[in-house]
Amino acid sequence: ILDDTLNIDPEAVEAVATPQTRAVIPVHLYGQGARVEEIQKRLPHVPIIEDTAQGIGAERHGKKLGTFGALGTFSFFPTKNLSALGDAGMVVTNDLELYEAVRILRVHGSDRKYHHVRLGFNSRLDALQAAFLRVKLRHLDRWNRRRREVAARYTEALRDVVRTPVVDEGNTHIFHQYTIRTEARDRLRAFLKERGVDTAVHYPLPLHLQPAFAYLGYKEGAFPVAERAAKEVLSLPMFPEITDAEVDYVIESVRAFFGR
Repeated sequence: ILDDTLNIDPEAVEAVATPQTRAVIPVHLYGQGARVEEIQKRLPHVPIIEDTAQGIGAERHGKKLGTFGALGTFSFFPTKNLSALGDAGMVVTNDLELYEAVRILRVHGSDRKYHHVRLGFNSRLDALQAAFLRVKLRHLDRWNRRRREVAARYTEALRDVVRTPVVDEGNTHIFHQYTIRTEARDRLRAFLKERGVDTAVHYPLPLHLQPAFAYLGYKEGAFPVAERAAKEVLSLPMFPEITDAEVDYVIESVRAFFGR
């Protein structure tokens, strides 16, 4: 991954791609676009499936995330920028064959009632959740603007004490998370908790070190950027309804930890 944005590194992807590579799945981490167009240039014959779970409403070079690849996937989990009142998600594509495949997969692999052409899932979006989302969608741009306002205040006030998020050139960041980095992450987090400031670590253990992927044979040291980031990242409070006074208190608390 790239050390500044923690998004996927197109050069590294090209280096490990083989003729057996079926797809590349870039994650638009924390709410800003990965360099999808660079991956497409390096691997023009490999489909891209965008993980846009954290990036709904964000853009890269004026184009909405989720519309670059063969497929774009979105999450409407209750913590997301556009959130349902339960589990929900969406897949978008402009490829009719992929559309049909996804449509069938979402309902037990069935192309018509009681006729199953492949193994599938029960992944239909509940109509009630869709109704909630249609109402909330009208407010998404306003909510994302507020997130950018809060992020700008955090960055201006904290850039001299921690590593603040870097916005890649061409990106419109929607700050699903506002994630800082510091070697004193765990001590800072404990300090903020004492002051009533809730934080989160996204994510404490890189994928290659997860037990589920142990069979791949990767050991600590295989992906040093990801491993270092996992020890440093800390997400500060970020949601559209946060008040200016609350933002000021978070800033004051972080600076107090560093004696500033």
